[in-house]
Amino acid sequence: MIKNYWNRGKKQKTITIIVFIILIIALFVLRDDYQPALLFLRKYIFIILLSGIVLFFGLRKFRRSASTGVRLGILALLVIFFGILYVVGWHFKMYDYMKTYNVFNHLNKIEINELPLTQNERIQPLRNIFSMANESVGETKDVSLPHLVRIGNENKWTMAIQPTEKYVWQGMTDNTEEVFAVSSTTPFPRFSSENRIPVTFSIGESLKFSRNTYNAVVQRFNFFQLFMLEPSDTYYMKNDSGQWVEVVSLIKWKGFLFPYPTFGGVMVIDNGEHDFKDYIERILIGKGTYISPQEMKNHPYLTRQNTLAEKVSRLQAESLKFLGGFNDPLPWNMETAVKIPQMPKDQNQQPYVTDFDFSDTDVDAYSGLYHWFGLEPVGEERTSLSFSVFIPADGTDKLYYYNHAAKKQGYAGVSAMPLKVKESRKEYDWSANTPVEFRPYIKNIAGKKRMFFMGTVSSISDRNAKQFDGSATPDLVLIDSEYRDVVWIDVKHPSQWDKTVYDQLNEAWRASEGIGYYFVEETKNIDLADTVKDTINVVSVIDEKALAIEKLQKQIDSLKAVGN
Repeated sequence: MIKNYWNRGKKQKTITIIVFIILIIALFVLRDDYQPALLFLRKYIFIILLSGIVLFFGLRKFRRSASTGVRLGILALLVIFFGILYVVGWHFKMYDYMKTYNVFNHLNKIEINELPLTQNERIQPLRNIFSMANESVGETKDVSLPHLVRIGNENKWTMAIQPTEKYVWQGMTDNTEEVFAVSSTTPFPRFSSENRIPVTFSIGESLKFSRNTYNAVVQRFNFFQLFMLEPSDTYYMKNDSGQWVEVVSLIKWKGFLFPYPTFGGVMVIDNGEHDFKDYIERILIGKGTYISPQEMKNHPYLTRQNTLAEKVSRLQAESLKFLGGFNDPLPWNMETAVKIPQMPKDQNQQPYVTDFDFSDTDVDAYSGLYHWFGLEPVGEERTSLSFSVFIPADGTDKLYYYNHAAKKQGYAGVSAMPLKVKESRKEYDWSANTPVEFRPYIKNIAGKKRMFFMGTVSSISDRNAKQFDGSATPDLVLIDSEYRDVVWIDVKHPSQWDKTVYDQLNEAWRASEGIGYYFVEETKNIDLADTVKDTINVVSVIDEKALAIEKLQKQIDSLKAVGN
């Protein structure tokens, strides 16, 4: 067809060349639009090839057969084949099953025998921070989803103040001009003054067309990366020179039979104004500097950091259900199969990004931010804690897990915590309030490492279930996962939390474990005879009121004596 049109004359040849050039330019410039289709091919390459081969030979046999019965039989076989493929692969989720098994087989799993301690406890849950940040911006601004990141030696919630998606024009013309950076360890998060940093990004999550973060990052990919990488979560942090940057976590797809996602490095976008040169660069080659997982160790601000896509870490944690073997998670087995519990009411789901200290363990792991999962048995009525999973948040190719079930510790899991908190304070209006985001709290208390869950009581709007409010001084609880007791703690005095826990639970611990006494305030009895030998001069306290009363009483006695 094209050849016939080409041979018609000079005009047709010119039109063909122009259309061909436009098509080539469109394929180059619009690659961010069709890249999801390339990823789809990469993710399901085995199924697509298998289906294509079966369909090709089936239709070939169909066309060569003269008998109507044979043709109907071939069509029936094709329908049965694709029906079985759909039912087994998608309805019963065997495709996801095999993908997760691939993740398990290629995972660098390390079992630990001692839990790490938690440090730099974050007070507010993610949804509270998100709600309070939105309370601090105007109608034409949105706040990106908060992420816990390391800024220097502090952990902070960071999020961009960006043009709202409700008004398209702002997304086309405005920049992201401010970033919130709020301390995660304070009960009083402030969204003004020094926590509202002026910094301009011409690339943003809510911006439109080539200025959108997703589009700009995809445009930066080379030909092969278009088939393997996809952008995921976006983080805001400071680089090694102290400049604010936008860090986009990348997911890399590996494997041929049932491809699976892994950490693919990051794309770092520098801050800066939008100009014509910037526009040309974005259109042609995108924006950002690609840093592979192997190169991240050369950038200190990306180590011990939170850059791992939660989509990847969730699948890695879920793959531990195969610890009992390939057949164990099947419906007729499930002896050691586990799941990631789902929390209700649109809460922030696991993983909970937590700061862990591995220094006093025998594991060669850094101390810093990790994605933590508390895995539980698959049954809805089972709420015990089976595994604690620690996945390095900077994408390090390791997964640490602690097997609570094998040690028969009998700890309660995350999904059991809300009801225990509600039962401990029946006077609360639990229809408008709910305990959320139970992250781990592991401390050395009374002679051993003890695992608690820290939860925050948040108010939830009746009109908008996504609007959480924990106030500046939220109610905090610690639940002993072993003894199931709920301890209400003072958010303003973190230094007293361990003692508060001990004061409430020490008698139960002593009766059950035979431990000694801790947090005892020593008192010294001073003998009267010893005070004479003491070299320190003892200053007696004189009660002036008592002396005045005594003086007045003497005057009254004297007057009475004169009267008599």
